[in-house]
Amino acid sequence: MTSGKPLVVVTRKLPDQVETRMMELFDARLNTDDHPFSQTELVDAMGQAHVLVPTVTDTIDAHVIGAAGENLKLIANFGTGINHVDLAAAEAGGVTVTNTPGVLTEDTADLTMALILAAPRRIGEGERLLRSGEWKGWAPTLMLGHRIAGKRLGIIGMGRIGQAVARRARGFGLAIHYHNRNRVPDATEAELEATYWDDLDQMLAHVDIVSVNCPLTDETRHLLNAERLALLQPHAVVVNTARGEIIDENALADALESGAIGGAGLDVFAGAPDVNSRLLAAKNAVLTPHMGSATHAGRTAMGEKVIINIKSFTDGNPAPDRVIEGVTT
Repeated sequence: MTSGKPLVVVTRKLPDQVETRMMELFDARLNTDDHPFSQTELVDAMGQAHVLVPTVTDTIDAHVIGAAGENLKLIANFGTGINHVDLAAAEAGGVTVTNTPGVLTEDTADLTMALILAAPRRIGEGERLLRSGEWKGWAPTLMLGHRIAGKRLGIIGMGRIGQAVARRARGFGLAIHYHNRNRVPDATEAELEATYWDDLDQMLAHVDIVSVNCPLTDETRHLLNAERLALLQPHAVVVNTARGEIIDENALADALESGAIGGAGLDVFAGAPDVNSRLLAAKNAVLTPHMGSATHAGRTAMGEKVIINIKSFTDGNPAPDRVIEGVTT
């Protein structure tokens, strides 16, 4: 360590004020050109650092964790989702893993609501028509979409973000339906006027819009597969701001191309930054580049949580946002 400060390796460029504070508190090794770390760079960082600060673009698998030097005891993830970190390997290696829950809820819910509006109203198609120079002016049957007021929104995953989406959606006149591993408290159901469906398949057959807001796990990978997409009504829209792997993208492309469903609004993709070419070509899909939490306030708050977790841990206290408890310093 330099001057008794822990060596903290940050794999991507973070907001300036977050990096400034990190440099004040820690021996921070920053990624000034913001290139995604290679596996070799991740292995090197694990061998040298006391703390690694990765993001969703890093694959922290058992091989990377196995390269940890004797000093590395904390992986302080910049982000809420931790499916890119092998938690079993971290736990076995005595490495604590933290994340940044709560601070991106409102931002992600905002973008989800934007996609819920954009896909049925064909906003992406309309913008492309206007920019192409081919728009000939208003016409009675031009760009007809679907009204969302009075429709049913089916939320898959009624955690913080799912509930925040539901609150927004009620303001637009949508009826709230949800499927979740566990039923939410009665008071939450009453507040949101939400209908719980224990059977996901039954819910999908009855809703007009589906919003995916659950985490990616072994159980939710390809949760929306060809069979489940076939349950949707022909005008139905699928919105995903969670993780791309929750939907079978080829099955979704099939449904979009055939007109089996009405459209999609997607902020996340299984092969990001590469995107399924069939989704790129789908006229009835609105696509955004994983920008659900991309606000100045949200990303700064995420960085502040990372700093608090590191400072607490390196001071010998439990990190507030522990996902896996390893060993304290």
